[in-house]
Amino acid sequence: MTNTAPLRRLERQVRRRVDARIAARRVWESLPAIVQIVAAVAASYSLAHWVVGHAFPVLAVTVTITALGFSRDARPRRIAEQVIGILVGVALSDGISLVLGKGLWQLVVVLLVVFIVGRAVSPNPAFAVAAAVPSALLVILPVPSGGPFGRTLDALIAGVVALLVTALIPRAPGRAAARDRRALFSAIGEALGSVMDSLDDADEAAGELGLVRLRRTQPLIEEWAATQESAIAIARLSPFLRSRLPELQRGSQALAAADLATRHLRTIARRVDFLVRDGVKRPALAELVGQIRTAMVLLGEELDDPQLVGRARSLLADLARRLAPAEDTPVADAAIVLMLRPLAVDLLVGSGLPVDEARALLPKI
Repeated sequence: MTNTAPLRRLERQVRRRVDARIAARRVWESLPAIVQIVAAVAASYSLAHWVVGHAFPVLAVTVTITALGFSRDARPRRIAEQVIGILVGVALSDGISLVLGKGLWQLVVVLLVVFIVGRAVSPNPAFAVAAAVPSALLVILPVPSGGPFGRTLDALIAGVVALLVTALIPRAPGRAAARDRRALFSAIGEALGSVMDSLDDADEAAGELGLVRLRRTQPLIEEWAATQESAIAIARLSPFLRSRLPELQRGSQALAAADLATRHLRTIARRVDFLVRDGVKRPALAELVGQIRTAMVLLGEELDDPQLVGRARSLLADLARRLAPAEDTPVADAAIVLMLRPLAVDLLVGSGLPVDEARALLPKI
């Protein structure tokens, strides 16, 4: 019998190394947020403890951490919504506790009121939860020496500090957006490679793989959209990042193009998956898809390297001029060519070309 113990040990070692790399990368990517949160907590505690005079500013610390957090969406608006939700909960809890006292049934009343008000005020469920957690703490903890509404002041201090820190110690949000962008374009490149293989070799399995990979791009688009919107919102607020707004806005343009392109590509991939079942190789169509793939890779690289700007547009313009099926092209193949036309226009617009100029490049049919 074969001894599999050495293989299992090797597999465990490899898995540990991979897990360690993933953990280290996760920590490295979170360092800007960690530094920001710790700095904000220190500032909130200092203001509440030494300036206002609260001996135990629990809410100044907890509200700061809750408001900032490790969320992908670090927009000032989201933070402000969180802070308002918390302030509403804390103020209601302070007021109810002052009238009814403290205890289990008072805790139930406070939570009922806070949840009802939170759901009525905001459609975001996180708003009600953010308001409920500190309000429950206030009912459980004893009244501080500073008076019943002292902790409401602590929460207000924490909210102001969280917003100031978002502007003055930003998390380098463009880096997160760039990371999500690269993940998306890499996934699209792999998917289009499979579609090309399917057309080149009449390979049904490759076509199915390409379609599956394209369907998996939607979460990547949503993640990039969240970090992109967050990066622009922070750059508008932060004096240190305002100069990067044009670069970030180009990223939004590329995101819109990539979103539209993946929708087109899923439709094309479904058509290719059906088309190649006849066993006919289609290298000409594979070449067209290959040019789309190269252009999309260039669109992503242009955002990292300004010296590459214009290359994707040049390639797409050349491709667009050739997107007219020849007279002897089979109907099924011609349909693929026609489906590539709106895709090329969307990508040209994403490269910065006005939509009318992009459409004018297409040959008349």
